[in-house]
Amino acid sequence: MNDSPGWASPGPSSSDPHHEGGDGSDGRNTPEEPGHAQHPNWSANQPPPAGGTWGAPPPPGGPGWGQRSHPAWQAAPAPRPGIVPLRPLGLGEILDGTFGLFRRHWRTVLGVSLVVGVVTQLVATLVMGFWFRDGSDLTALDNPDPTLEEIAGAAESTLSGSLATGIVGVLGTVFATALLTVVISRAVLGRNITFTEAWTEARPQLLRMLGLMLLVPFLLSLVFVVGLVPGTAVVMAGAEGAGAALLLLGAFAALAVGVWLWVRWSLAAPALVLERQGVVSSLKRSTKLVTLTWWRVFGIQLLAVVLVFVIASVIQVPVNFAALLIDGDAAGSLSEATAMSWPYLITTGIGGAIISMLTFPIQAGVTALLYLDQRIRREALDLELARAAGVPGYGDPHA
Repeated sequence: MNDSPGWASPGPSSSDPHHEGGDGSDGRNTPEEPGHAQHPNWSANQPPPAGGTWGAPPPPGGPGWGQRSHPAWQAAPAPRPGIVPLRPLGLGEILDGTFGLFRRHWRTVLGVSLVVGVVTQLVATLVMGFWFRDGSDLTALDNPDPTLEEIAGAAESTLSGSLATGIVGVLGTVFATALLTVVISRAVLGRNITFTEAWTEARPQLLRMLGLMLLVPFLLSLVFVVGLVPGTAVVMAGAEGAGAALLLLGAFAALAVGVWLWVRWSLAAPALVLERQGVVSSLKRSTKLVTLTWWRVFGIQLLAVVLVFVIASVIQVPVNFAALLIDGDAAGSLSEATAMSWPYLITTGIGGAIISMLTFPIQAGVTALLYLDQRIRREALDLELARAAGVPGYGDPHA
């Protein structure tokens, strides 16, 4: 067992087919219970036998043939050392395990997400305060006929502020995703972990996580660029009607391809952190796990996005209302709306930090538990996790 017990990839490189067996393992024999023949395609959903044998069915006419089964043949509940049972998970169990993080490990979970939320919102508040608070650079947007210099000044101010907040936002997402994934991996095993321990384990993967967080949006943006190129070329050639139709068609096609790729790569982050994968290898690993279950992964991830949006809206609406009460002049034209007072910016910043504190764990939790579920279904990871958690009957957890 390695530094991440029960979560290691089944082979030296899970994306390399030369190292894998038919069941997704690396070809090494897994310790088996006596009399328990392990079929290469089974997910081992059942726990070890309780005093009986699984080698052959009972004789005809005996228990199990139209009569009440012998106790040894009744399936025992799956072990649950942590926030979820160690078996294939349903949607309700994934959500219950995600919210179980708040109940059982709230100090570490909220500590990680609160630190990220406070830092990112602090930077956003300072940027808004010093770049946009007086609205002087955006007055051109209220002018019905702005000059080219005014538009360029407004664009430069907007892009510089967005770049600063965007960089900090990406770094915060990398930090939160990596640390929370480590926390979730321990919560599944029923183990506590401190902020310092999570940081120590996640730190070697932070640069790779940053690469992943930059590469995926770049590739998805590239898909949209490619989709819009034909229509743009037709419009520039003078056929505006046909070009507009082609632009719309290309946008819909790019959206479909982008969503398809997003789902296929949605499990790359936990694969990168928990299996010590590289950036490209984690994308391949996610693709392998999502294959044949795209619609299920899409539905669960979409539900998580909707859930995060609802939670954020429930918090953001009253916060914005309170901020407007504090700064009643933050209304009117676009330039006046950006001329917000520091109390207004601080109030909305506090609301943003609270939103980040609650939504980061939900996003990371659903993704990590969905990754766990896919590995249990494909690679019998439940056996490895049970051994790592020290569940009786599953062998030596240190083997």
